[in-house]
Amino acid sequence: MIPPRFEYLKPNDIASAVEAMGESEDPKVIAGGQSLMPLLRLRFAEPDVVIDLGGIQDVRGVRDEGDHLWIGAMTTHYDVVRDPLIAEHCSLLATATQTVADPAVRHRGTLGGAFAHADPASDLPAVALALEAEMVVQGAGGERVIPASEFFVDYLETTLEQDEVLTGIRIPKKWGGWNFHYEKFTRTAQAWAIVGVAAAVRRSNGSVAEARIGLTNMDSVPVRAASVESAVRGVPAQEEALAEAARTADEGTNPPSDLHGKEDYRRHLSRVLTGRALARAAGL
Repeated sequence: MIPPRFEYLKPNDIASAVEAMGESEDPKVIAGGQSLMPLLRLRFAEPDVVIDLGGIQDVRGVRDEGDHLWIGAMTTHYDVVRDPLIAEHCSLLATATQTVADPAVRHRGTLGGAFAHADPASDLPAVALALEAEMVVQGAGGERVIPASEFFVDYLETTLEQDEVLTGIRIPKKWGGWNFHYEKFTRTAQAWAIVGVAAAVRRSNGSVAEARIGLTNMDSVPVRAASVESAVRGVPAQEEALAEAARTADEGTNPPSDLHGKEDYRRHLSRVLTGRALARAAGL
């Protein structure tokens, strides 16, 4: 349980962090440390340098930038839960973040760290899909913006290049009139989700006009339940009708089988939880 030897750097700005990463053979970025530290202690990661973003202040906090919110990658889960702009414009993010681990982890863990680590059992990547978020990254070649749907590419892998740092998350401010719910099934409190469902629903005249659904732990990456989004459009906002529309939630997914649940169990959970999440987001 002793980490390998590595160089430790704590730059004061993103440019310095990017430069250090470009000069290293196997760099790792540490934000809140809630994911990286266990990997280092178990020697599942053996970087030559660890670059601490904790001293960079301009990648923290939440800003209203007109048509979207910008949330700094180093914003802690605790601050996400409490932020009034997030509560007003994309409360699904705050609701789901409140289920992450325990208070100690939420005070240290960061939003950007959760996305960059890209664990498919993490609650927040599925929320990013449902809210159609974008990831803002900075590298040697400048800044680029990556849709969440393209950011996660495999288990613990993203489209980030070695010399790129995730600096912020952009969430469109188009959710007026929508309601949200995050449904999560775990074996014990504060555990990873066996399956989670992030649902956004807009109602009109007693029916579902639109829905956005992201699934947690149903593949090696978070996935959108596109078939349910299509099936639920125009369906009466009634529990039975929504549960019927959710029957295809696992379509196109490849859920894992492990000690916490076999593939067929996760498929069953995804259908049941999607129906529940839709009902709660529809105000039922």
